Amino acid sequence: MDFEKYFKKSDLIPTIIQEKSTGEVLMLAYMNRESMQKTLETGFTWFYSRSRQELWNKGATSGHFQKVIDIFSDCDDDTILITVEQTGAACHTGHHSCFFNKIKSFEV
Repeated sequence: MDFEKYFKKSDLIPTIIQEKSTGEVLMLAYMNRESMQKTLETGFTWFYSRSRQELWNKGATSGHFQKVIDIFSDCDDDTILITVEQTGAACHTGHHSCFFNKIKSFEV
């Protein structure tokens, strides 16, 4: 698979992780070529840490692995969406999703 098209704009591509069973968005992380390749090879999520400047396998330390179900790209091939089976919490704070800080709600 030639995935260079995903890295035309940047060496890092934003990657949204969504729980397959619920549709809940769990987290946003970044992938580089190597982490994308490892994800494709292993069937578990790998990312690139911008702060530590290194690859990390989600769950390697916590045991909260993400089993990949599907991988999609957006219409511009500059964002990835991965649906997963999440084991335990996705967020390093212990929350199931990283998106638990509500800023505001609007009535519909």
